Amino acid sequence: MTSSRIGALAAALMLSTPALAHVTFENAQTAPNSTYKAVLRIPHGCDGKATLKVRVRIPEGIIAVKPMPKAGWKLETTKGSYVKAYQLYGDAVTEGVTDIVWTGSLDDAYYDEFVFQARFTDAFQPGATVYFPVVQECDGATAEWTQVPAAGENPHSLASPAPGVRIAGAVTAPQVVKAGTLTLEQPWSRATPGGAKVGGGYVSITNTGATPDRLIGGSFPLASKVEVHEMRLDGDVMRMKPVEGGLEIKPGATVELKPGGYHLMFMDLKEPLKEGQTVKGTLVFEKAGSVEVEYAVRGMGGGTAPAEHKH
Repeated sequence: MTSSRIGALAAALMLSTPALAHVTFENAQTAPNSTYKAVLRIPHGCDGKATLKVRVRIPEGIIAVKPMPKAGWKLETTKGSYVKAYQLYGDAVTEGVTDIVWTGSLDDAYYDEFVFQARFTDAFQPGATVYFPVVQECDGATAEWTQVPAAGENPHSLASPAPGVRIAGAVTAPQVVKAGTLTLEQPWSRATPGGAKVGGGYVSITNTGATPDRLIGGSFPLASKVEVHEMRLDGDVMRMKPVEGGLEIKPGATVELKPGGYHLMFMDLKEPLKEGQTVKGTLVFEKAGSVEVEYAVRGMGGGTAPAEHKH
């Protein structure tokens, strides 16, 4: 495999499994002024040592916190007064949970999740990210996930970032593009860190016609070229390769281009992709020809489980 292919594979693995090392939330986004189910993912211990406590600090503006008991773990909460009163279903709320502590034992070889429910108040505007400092206390060691990025700073550049939840903007209807018998829905990409040379493109394609078509390429203004790739397990090894001859879209079928499967590779990026961007590009089909699409760039966070990593 050439060095460029190795680099592209490494980048694709990064794109399909974001936040490899860090404590993160399974769903890193919520709606404004809403109730949120937080699933905190603990991917490893502290330098190989077992995790004995997980502490979560609740930021101001987050109310009605209810942690979920966990089998085999002792659950404790600390309550305190809020800086100001918040409205909850018409009532003024002035105090609530400010800290959650789970005490038990999680070996470094295992992964686990810790769950709580919370209400995001209107103290946070769409586009803001709310950070929850987390401390892992281990057997003779501590991992503090408490760093909060400064304005304009990329949180992924921090060594021990606090897990964050982004407040989403107004919900918009999914983009749907029709080209002959093909229907393309929700084209999107994922934000890339500075210096990344490849990005990923994803879309759902449905063929409502009686004959097959093939996705053979495309264009993207922030990349030198667009390739159709697939990732699949070969034994115990995840491998990526270009789809030779294009990706077939059979009659009546829907093909999902998504992280970890078929996807587009934006090669030799000219600049990083930034969350919140929309970038116009094209997809080229054997029969439908060139089709204009607009990619919505989402955050680096995602729903995949974090991979094993040691600090």
